[in-house]
Amino acid sequence: MTEFRPSRFEILPTIVKNLLIINGLFYLAQITFKSSAGFSLDNILALHAWQSSLFRPWQLVTHMFLHGDFWHIFGNMFAVWMFGSVLENLWGPTRFLLFYIICGLGAALMHLLFLSYEVIPLMADWAALVQAQGSGVGFAKALHAFNDHNPGVLGNQLELANQVIANPTDVQATNTLMTWIQSYYEANLNTATIGASGAVFGLLAAFVYLFPNTYIYLYFLVPVKAKWLGIGYFAYELYYAVQNSGGDNVARWAHVGGAIVGLLIVMTWNKKNRKTFY
Repeated sequence: MTEFRPSRFEILPTIVKNLLIINGLFYLAQITFKSSAGFSLDNILALHAWQSSLFRPWQLVTHMFLHGDFWHIFGNMFAVWMFGSVLENLWGPTRFLLFYIICGLGAALMHLLFLSYEVIPLMADWAALVQAQGSGVGFAKALHAFNDHNPGVLGNQLELANQVIANPTDVQATNTLMTWIQSYYEANLNTATIGASGAVFGLLAAFVYLFPNTYIYLYFLVPVKAKWLGIGYFAYELYYAVQNSGGDNVARWAHVGGAIVGLLIVMTWNKKNRKTFY
């Protein structure tokens, strides 16, 4: 079976329907509490690096139900409906829900792995600055190293940094500079990751594997076989994940991880069936 042909197909099966409702309710809660002083759903439910003081184990699941804006949730939920409905009709609700959650967890773990790889050097640079503070030449050296490893961080504080390097005994200037750097450090360490995209990429991978020759209409106009769309999209995400471009706030490795986990699961479940990928 390489092409999906509907038979007794439910447009909105049980788990897909409940996923849409739950994500919608979480999004409404995000909007409601967004302006609340001193309270942030992101701090509690979004996924954080495990080195962050904000990390909690339940975030591995709860981050999948939070979204950044309307188009973020719309895109993910459209994909859940589009691919998830087919898969739930094929597998049944229990297996589909298990698949969805495992893909989301796999995506989160891969994201945390690469996030840890990124923040460990930052943590080391910050620890070196704190340890060297007040030591004159040692602090200047640590400051240069921090700036080299995190280019552009000091920004308009370069004049202050030069002042501290020239006069390391200036406690007030040093404290001001450290406060500035600490804010950058904490903002990066506590970066929140949200969205169902990791699980959605698992759904896409499963759909592509099971129905590679089904046509998907891009922008409802351009027909493309699922296998070419899936391969192209995965290659795109993998390329930008490896590039790790500064300013890219998309969790590319979560997408890659979700797709890999989804593909491995569906291949295991479907290993007794011969596949023809053409």
